[in-house]
Amino acid sequence: MNLLQAIDPIAFSLGPLEVRWYGVIIAFGIILAFIVAQREMVKRGFHPEYLTDLLIWAVPLAIVGARIYYVIFKWDFYSQNPEKIIQIWNGGIAIHGALIASFLTAYFFTKKRGTSFWKVTDVVAPSLLIGQAVGRWGNFMNQEAHGGEVTRTFLENLMLPNWIIEQMYIDGKYYHPTFLYESVWNFIGVIILISLRKVNLRRGEIFLLYIIWYSVGRFFIEGMRTDSLYLIGDLRTAQVVSLLGIIIALSLIVYRRITVKPVVHYLDK
Repeated sequence: MNLLQAIDPIAFSLGPLEVRWYGVIIAFGIILAFIVAQREMVKRGFHPEYLTDLLIWAVPLAIVGARIYYVIFKWDFYSQNPEKIIQIWNGGIAIHGALIASFLTAYFFTKKRGTSFWKVTDVVAPSLLIGQAVGRWGNFMNQEAHGGEVTRTFLENLMLPNWIIEQMYIDGKYYHPTFLYESVWNFIGVIILISLRKVNLRRGEIFLLYIIWYSVGRFFIEGMRTDSLYLIGDLRTAQVVSLLGIIIALSLIVYRRITVKPVVHYLDK
């Protein structure tokens, strides 16, 4: 067995400033997601600067939302250490908080611009999964968001390259690469959602199916993780939110199919 040294989470330094791989990867995910969404936005008739204007608001508010969400569910700690609430550089953000903040930002932004919330979110839904899939590799670089203990043989049977296996070797033990499970699940979702554009579903349904797809995967993968936020007792917050997301999205699909007239489809102008 040839053990490799764990990957340094610091990508590079600029004087006293250390730039972490986590931030570099998150930034790359945002850029890649933007490029994919931007092409589709223009095809769907939006002004070329529309998405940029939206992201100027959505990205910083998503970071704030991700932090607020995390702090709320770690309030026992932060209530005793309030000075650490703003210390986001020490870790502690949650993707569900980022998504909730992003959805709210998009809702009010589209209202102000007089455009369809459903049309915009349908277009960007695959890109959300792209950003999430890429972003999980930031967790990999930090050796976090992993699952329970496994054997090296288990990881080798997954046909993983050695550099992934060794990065999952933490404090003398190997762990489930749950970051990888979620990343793969999200990339599959990207392919499915982009393919559904050709099916020409009703407006809003690609976005709602995004919520369902991500939530199903997150529910099961969250059950494997060792760093979950908890609501009450052993009730994992992310699993509860995922279940609510599935229920709400399914209910909206049914409700809108019954009540929304006239019917507008994805490819309609």
